[in-house]
Amino acid sequence: MDLSIIIPLYNEEDSLNELTRQIVEVLKDLDLSSEICFVDDGSTDDSLARIKHLREQNRKIKILSFRRNYGKSAALSEGFKMASGDIIITIDADLQDDPAEIPNLIRKINEGYDLVSGWKKKRHDPITKTLPSKLFNFITAKVTGIKIHDFNCGLKAYRREVIKEIPVYGSLHRYLPVLAHWKGFAIGEIIVNHHARKYGVTKYGWRRFFDGFFDLFTVLFLTRYRQKPLHLFGFFGLISLMAGFIISLYLTVLWFQGHGIGNRPMLFLGVLLIIVGMQSFSIGLIGEMITNLKDEEESYPIKEKIF
Repeated sequence: MDLSIIIPLYNEEDSLNELTRQIVEVLKDLDLSSEICFVDDGSTDDSLARIKHLREQNRKIKILSFRRNYGKSAALSEGFKMASGDIIITIDADLQDDPAEIPNLIRKINEGYDLVSGWKKKRHDPITKTLPSKLFNFITAKVTGIKIHDFNCGLKAYRREVIKEIPVYGSLHRYLPVLAHWKGFAIGEIIVNHHARKYGVTKYGWRRFFDGFFDLFTVLFLTRYRQKPLHLFGFFGLISLMAGFIISLYLTVLWFQGHGIGNRPMLFLGVLLIIVGMQSFSIGLIGEMITNLKDEEESYPIKEKIF
């Protein structure tokens, strides 16, 4: 059984030597052939030069570098493509994730799980990160029905079958457990150590909190309504049409009774609801046709590959 370690990174030059040393020490004790895949997400510091130097010392290292910053989902997507292992571990490059947890993730995978997510139960981050994260994880768990505590943890383990089945784009890396669950894969979780940031600054702010909830709606649509969009848009369309029909019927009865209805705001509301309902149905039908088309795979301009 082969093992691939995927490390997405953006401007983490100071942590790369120490991170690689820790990973190599862990891999020495594992009876697995392994590789370390760095995905440089368009770093503007000396990160790429650092990992090139590390590769000169260790040929197990693979390197992929984007021409500009595309985000973590893009980095993971390309990292999954370059990984050749039967088990794939993802770990952040900032030294907050502990490489010593890799054997624990593998053991959990060997218990029969397809995806194992780390849970940073005790976090060493400022409250501006921990509070939004707790709220985000609570809402996501309730909405999706998946009983894990930390969707955002970068430390995860996957069977190869999982990464072959799940497309990663936009900011959907947060929801890989959700997407895997809806594909029928078994999801597990283990508590992992979390360290305070030693070098540099976080690349995420409050915007990630709002982006995450927008992406949650995307995931819910993809998992529940992608193959039946008319069920979603048709539901809202039916409610709108019924409301518009009832209003219009009421106004019609008044008109037959001799009451003027031409200047009533309710008349315009009824017409608007009927139009919106018809449009919603139309969107649902168009969506049903689009589901028969093959999704075009997104590609990212790659500056350099070193395998």
